[in-house]
Amino acid sequence: MSVPVRVDLESAVVSYRPAAGEERSSSAGMVSIDALLLAAPWRTFRWYFGQRHYSGTYWSSTQGDHVIYESRLELANLLLAEFDSQVRQIVAQPFIVCAEVQGQARKHIVDYLCGTGDGPVVVDVVRAERMSHPRIALLCEWTRQIVESLGWSYLVVNEPDPVRFGNIRFLAGYRRRWLINQEILADICSQPGRFVGMSIAEAETSISGCPKQLVRPALLHLVWSHEYSVALDEPLRPSTVLEMPK
Repeated sequence: MSVPVRVDLESAVVSYRPAAGEERSSSAGMVSIDALLLAAPWRTFRWYFGQRHYSGTYWSSTQGDHVIYESRLELANLLLAEFDSQVRQIVAQPFIVCAEVQGQARKHIVDYLCGTGDGPVVVDVVRAERMSHPRIALLCEWTRQIVESLGWSYLVVNEPDPVRFGNIRFLAGYRRRWLINQEILADICSQPGRFVGMSIAEAETSISGCPKQLVRPALLHLVWSHEYSVALDEPLRPSTVLEMPK
């Protein structure tokens, strides 16, 4: 924002749910990140006729459990977080933060909390067209100040690139390792980098004696799990080349 936002950091209080129906509160500076990464969603949602957003649950291979979302945009960014190799935990609506901002009491339920190799990342999902709205800008700014005062990172995400997102959404269909043929998977993994420089189609045909419909899911699962990488800025095809992880 062009005008500095005054946030009383000492007034910041974080409330979370250790389990559904329970509630605990702590000053922001004293809250346990471990507790937040195990928190139940702060609020639940209902489906009703005429609702403006599509809510639901997504089974996360990162979390090993279902994670809720309250809009298709939240789901899109949940998938991107799921694909990020640095993200180790994803928690939806992990806490509500209350603080005095510009002399007024304000509160906000953050969308996601990600545990990463670089520390906690608090994520809010906002449509790009709303970023210039003064109320949204104020909300994001005071939330950012509180989150960063804790030594965490704060990220506001918008609509993802459609091609990259389309590829990741497609790969997510192969995220469940136990649904992949385990013998083929073990054979591929026994020779790391075996298919580097090959197209997906070439890699499929190089494994003799195995049905193509079982080989491709194994290859795409290994792309999802970053055993191999591919160019995601163009649509995935059989001619897409497998590369070493970046």
